[in-house]
Amino acid sequence: MSQEKHDPYAVLKIAEFRLFVSARLMLTIALQIQAVVVGLQIYHLTKDPLALGLIGLAEVVPALSVSLFAGHISDLKNRRHILLVCMAVMFFCAVGLWYYSLPAVANKTTFPIYGIIFLTGIARGFFNPANFSFFSQLVPSKLYSNATTWSSTTWQIGAVTGPAAGGLLYGFFGITTAYTVDLILIGCALTCLSLVSNKPMPTRMAKEKIMTSLGVGFKFVFSQQVILAALSLDLFAVLFGGAEALLPIFCDKILHVGPQGLGFLRAAPAVGAVLMAFYMAHYPPTKHAGRNVLFAAAGFGLCMLLFGISTNFWLSLGILLVSGAFDNVSVVIRGTILQTMTPDGMRGRVAAVNSMFIGSSNELGAFESGVAAKWLGLVRSVVLGGIITMGVVSTVGLTAPKLRKLNLDQKN
Repeated sequence: MSQEKHDPYAVLKIAEFRLFVSARLMLTIALQIQAVVVGLQIYHLTKDPLALGLIGLAEVVPALSVSLFAGHISDLKNRRHILLVCMAVMFFCAVGLWYYSLPAVANKTTFPIYGIIFLTGIARGFFNPANFSFFSQLVPSKLYSNATTWSSTTWQIGAVTGPAAGGLLYGFFGITTAYTVDLILIGCALTCLSLVSNKPMPTRMAKEKIMTSLGVGFKFVFSQQVILAALSLDLFAVLFGGAEALLPIFCDKILHVGPQGLGFLRAAPAVGAVLMAFYMAHYPPTKHAGRNVLFAAAGFGLCMLLFGISTNFWLSLGILLVSGAFDNVSVVIRGTILQTMTPDGMRGRVAAVNSMFIGSSNELGAFESGVAAKWLGLVRSVVLGGIITMGVVSTVGLTAPKLRKLNLDQKN
């Protein structure tokens, strides 16, 4: 029997998946605009790298605090309803940011901004497990890899558009206009997701007590060497290798570019990720997946090292673009591993653990970057982060033979 021909666009023929990723696209653009504008706002008010790191901390603390409970809820309650409520909260948080940007209200204190980001973190803590779980209900299992690639592509397109739009809107039209666009996009995302129909919840094999249920995701992840190793790679790459939170300072002190330049630097990794995603849609990285994810994580660490020592804007832009391409290989492979190896009845709880490992590591990484830059200096902190990332890759490669040998084509 001849092997079925790979259709790189198969999942895009599913109407509700198109609605789902459209909502994801608009929400991503909105949140990326918000991240750029909040970073610029905080930096202009304080001129302190630690204050930038505190933005991440203000979001990650609530997200981590509710994550396990959110995973438990996502395996019990209607996941679409959870997503709609979370988006509504994000919308009202964006209203708050818009309000505090008005000339008549804006002042020198950053406390209200951190408070709004804290509420956004709570919403995100519930959003991520429900989003991962609902994703799997929209497509057949044989299309998980294809769906993960296009979902990642959509996110990366938003991550390209959002930072550039945020920098340009802030630079040319001002902070209030930027937050207005943010509000409109979140409203459109909320409308789009509301058009996706409810899906039946998977049957759970047993009714656990809540404390037992909360620990199921951790127990499952730590019993699976491949999942644990893949999550660890991304966790430490983002935690130590990321320099995104420090980009406003790089632009000001080293590269000497304004908000527009910051927008393009923030967008550069996503440009590389989008280019890589289109390549992976046609040539999936599932064969020799373990080898590919290790190589990609090491490449990301090397890019961060080179970015740290670059003093040329265009060179830095190119390095960040390549780093995004490497990062997206990891994202697609990790997403496919989680979707194919996680039982339906515990997707929310496993997604919660994934969120604690990966989703929150962006904000923890932002806080770590701010602290490291304060103690070690800007350039040394980024270079050291890249070195640590490559060291982690070597350690994981040596201690996780199942990941090294992983071939996801055999699982499809």
